[in-house]
Amino acid sequence: MASQGTKRKRDQESSDSSIESPLTDMEIMLKAKQIMKTVTDNLVHTIIMHRDIMSKINKMNNVSSKKATIGIFGKSGEGKSSLLSAVLGKKDLLPSGCFGACTAVVTQVEANVTDSNYIAEIELYSKEEWEKELGDLFRVLSDESEDRNDDLFEIAVEKITALYGDDAEKKTLEELKNNDKFAEIETFLSINKKTISNNDVSKFANDVASYILHSEASPGGWYWPLVKSVTFKVPDHHGLLENIVLVDIPGTGDCNKLRDDKWKSKLTECSFVWIVSAINRASTDKDPWGILKHCIEELGPGGECKSINFICTKTDDINPPAYIRSTRLLISEDEDKKKVCILHRNKNAKTRVKEKFENSEIKKRFSTDDNFLNVFTVSSNAFFEHNLSLERSETEIPKLQDDLRILNKNINRDLTSDYVNKAKGVLSLIQSVQQDRDKKTDDTKVKVYNELEKNLKKALNEMDSRFDTIYRDLAQFLSKGVDESVQLCVASTKAIISPNMDKRGFHKILQALCKNDGCYWSKNWDVIIDLNRQLAKHLQEYINEYFNLIFPLTGTTGKSVQEQIDKFSIIQSDSASPGSPILHHIQNFIKTEETNLKASLKRDIVDTKKHIYSSIQTTIEKEMSSCYEQAAAVTGIGSMKKRQELLITTVDKIKHDMFNKAKIQMLQNFDNLKLHIKDTLESGLKRSMKLSLSKTSNIKLMDVSREIEQLERLAEQLSNLGHQETRGPKGQELTDEHMNTCNTFQ
Repeated sequence: MASQGTKRKRDQESSDSSIESPLTDMEIMLKAKQIMKTVTDNLVHTIIMHRDIMSKINKMNNVSSKKATIGIFGKSGEGKSSLLSAVLGKKDLLPSGCFGACTAVVTQVEANVTDSNYIAEIELYSKEEWEKELGDLFRVLSDESEDRNDDLFEIAVEKITALYGDDAEKKTLEELKNNDKFAEIETFLSINKKTISNNDVSKFANDVASYILHSEASPGGWYWPLVKSVTFKVPDHHGLLENIVLVDIPGTGDCNKLRDDKWKSKLTECSFVWIVSAINRASTDKDPWGILKHCIEELGPGGECKSINFICTKTDDINPPAYIRSTRLLISEDEDKKKVCILHRNKNAKTRVKEKFENSEIKKRFSTDDNFLNVFTVSSNAFFEHNLSLERSETEIPKLQDDLRILNKNINRDLTSDYVNKAKGVLSLIQSVQQDRDKKTDDTKVKVYNELEKNLKKALNEMDSRFDTIYRDLAQFLSKGVDESVQLCVASTKAIISPNMDKRGFHKILQALCKNDGCYWSKNWDVIIDLNRQLAKHLQEYINEYFNLIFPLTGTTGKSVQEQIDKFSIIQSDSASPGSPILHHIQNFIKTEETNLKASLKRDIVDTKKHIYSSIQTTIEKEMSSCYEQAAAVTGIGSMKKRQELLITTVDKIKHDMFNKAKIQMLQNFDNLKLHIKDTLESGLKRSMKLSLSKTSNIKLMDVSREIEQLERLAEQLSNLGHQETRGPKGQELTDEHMNTCNTFQ
């Protein structure tokens, strides 16, 4: 025993010494885990009573964190694949055209943290899902009526020929089933998920090509129509992508609802957005701006987007003589004309994009600060090829890499801080048990328990009162929105389904809208019509400002749900003074448990607020569903007019009931959130109080006072790191751009 004590003393002295030196986030996390491993190794020699302590330690070590999602908007051909390859520092890492080439296939990139291979995880349709899709495709192909949707017909031809070869779309489904390829595909779909792995990037790119690319020049044998999503996992990028996933947000217009729902769900997960557009049309190209505008609800009040990077690509693609003439740019003879032209156009592009954003509806809807939009002008080619006039820093790829690196480090710091805080709480609990050898403490512990129970009841009542105020205010805004919606819904419906435009071809759009539950997207994003969104618009407009106050994307408002939780505490300043070390450790444990419960609720609030906001449109779509089904079934001469009349009549008939149901559902969802918050805090803290103040066993635990001190010093170092990194490498303040990135994933 003496030798073990000597060894423990030496280990402690060595550990103390290593903590004194400056540590990185990762080193602090490792040190904290080493401390907890030492404690765990000791605890396994004790029995029964300490199972709860062991359970807490195991949960700490097995927790999985949610990654930050960066959504990428932009059409195929805008340079998304090259951009991502450059940001990841590996030319041709992602096959050109793999982003956006295939309609509505969700493609994402994250770090491979297990080995040095490049990995593609390809999620496939089930055999049953593909059979249904194939039936839908052939129904589209066989439709020879004047109502046929040309976009869906084109998509169906693309899919069938991509898989089965040239002229396959001209065959019947029965004829296609006799094709050898048909049987091969049925067998292939039995695996549900295909994984491709290779440590050679060129071979890897070749292996995945047939699952993500499309070639009209060589039809047949391209499997992207069978793919729901693709996840690329890239090695050696812990510093950039360990806690981040990059997701391509494609257009829709696909006739498959499984894909459509999958990419829409990805929208609500985006913490950040990159809009990618070639620089020569960055401010004028309506496609990325149009789809972004249409997705405001999923990204803003119905999502969690905190900032946008507008990325102008292909900056090296410029004709200097033509540019000089068009801009009347004066350049001296000794200057590099191409470089001067590139940098001049970059500066102008940034100004135009920012001006367009400042004057847009998008800016108003996000109700955010001046750092919400950052503009980058990048050249992927010049980043790899050093003879293209630009310095590496002038390609701005390093700036994007810095953004990712800072975000990744910020998330790591949050995870480390969370782990250290939980560890301190567990050790405080252990120390209170270790020191509880005196029976005289029992009366004091009962007194503390009773006071904590009283404080818990009081804190819950106060929080309940604050939530009731929010509920009443929200109900008032909803009531006004209902009145406005009832008055304007018929006119809004007419504006959507009977627009003042060229009526040729609109009957096809209207039929597609009815078949797709009230929403139509053209294949190329140039026409987006959503009747459900239009009907929800007035109700949402009345609550948007208040909704942003109670569920802000960043910062504080004084009225937010999270701030009401932050005010909650059962450790009062006038609580009985923890005069003994035991009670001091108990109080520290309860504080830590309180903090942990609040942190878990923070994620729940973000997820639940999306459901609360979307409930308005979801209710409207549900109430209109039978009407859409009836309207889609209308055929023959005059079918467009009949559909229009049916939709308008139905909206007018159900408007009072429909909008009041939407109001009631939103309020019910908010009330459910309140109940979840109260139950989580009450049940969690009661368990912790019972654990910390229960009568201990006669088993003596190790003294962890030194370990608590070590964790305190680690926490202090972590705090100092955060303060230091608000300054640049030479003491300079970080730019607003970088600070915005640092502060948004909180």
